[in-house]
Amino acid sequence: MRVLLTGSAGFIGSAVGRALDEAGDEVVRVDLMLDKAHGSAVAPAGTHQVDVRDAASWGHLLDGVDVVCHQAAVVGAGVTVADLPAYASHNDLGTAALLAAMHQAGVSRLVLASSMVVYGEGRYACAEHGDQVPPPRWVEALDEGDFENHCAVCGAALTWALVDEDARLDPRSSYAASKLAQEHYTSAWARQAGAAAVALRYHNVYGPGMPRDTPYSGVAAMFRSSLERGDAPQVYEDGGQMRDFVHVDDVARANLAALRAVVAAEPGSYAAYNVASGHPVGILDVARLVARGTGSDLAPEVTGGYRLGDVRHIVASPAKATAELGFTAQVLPGEGLPAFATAPLRR
Repeated sequence: MRVLLTGSAGFIGSAVGRALDEAGDEVVRVDLMLDKAHGSAVAPAGTHQVDVRDAASWGHLLDGVDVVCHQAAVVGAGVTVADLPAYASHNDLGTAALLAAMHQAGVSRLVLASSMVVYGEGRYACAEHGDQVPPPRWVEALDEGDFENHCAVCGAALTWALVDEDARLDPRSSYAASKLAQEHYTSAWARQAGAAAVALRYHNVYGPGMPRDTPYSGVAAMFRSSLERGDAPQVYEDGGQMRDFVHVDDVARANLAALRAVVAAEPGSYAAYNVASGHPVGILDVARLVARGTGSDLAPEVTGGYRLGDVRHIVASPAKATAELGFTAQVLPGEGLPAFATAPLRR
């Protein structure tokens, strides 16, 4: 199988590329090498340093390609209005330009890197009043240290539940809005072009090769950096935020499964899948697991601070990916996060 891989030099793209190589597939690597992601690093050997926003100019790279694996994107929290143009340009326009170039080249299969952020807040329920869809949390409540979502009827704190792919989509940051736009462009392209696509909604990805101290660093990498400086990890809110941490090697395996599935899919089809470990963990526990892996006795510091655009809980159900793609995570957080504490990172 000949695969064009965008974002091939990135954290996840590199892992996907290695997995494709090991599986015997032919990989056409494409990466813009953005400074904020790669610093002054040069493009790896065999990488075409091109911009997906200008895909029409390098459409010849799509010749003979069976399927595209689209990992390229500007990532991060996207918590300020100033982030909007970058997300709209690289993520929205970049995806639209790539899809148009694929159609021109007759390439009709795509796997898209999406994200859990398209859900906004996760799934919640009140013990007395059932399922709830909470609005964005009030700044006044956050300032007072009230971080939970509350029942609209009785005011009780809501409990979290697993989110499946049919959940309401409600992006709450500029980055989240751009990822949902990518999905919308992709699903429209699949219908209009008689193509087929899969979107993989990654949860918190971590593992060897993760960038160090950049906007692309996840919270686990930030905790690790603090510990290496001799500082206690700084935990936002009260540390009770629930997330799913999925190892980058598992994300690569999910991509391989999706690529094989989409090549065989019916024209006009589109499907989204959660890519998660299936083992939820609180953010305070993430800091503790990383600290344990370093051997540090520094206790995490719960700051009570917060970031607008962050959600309280978002925990996925990976059941659909298991049933339809045959994907099940092999590296669980209790093992992977301590090991990550001493894994090689990218500067």
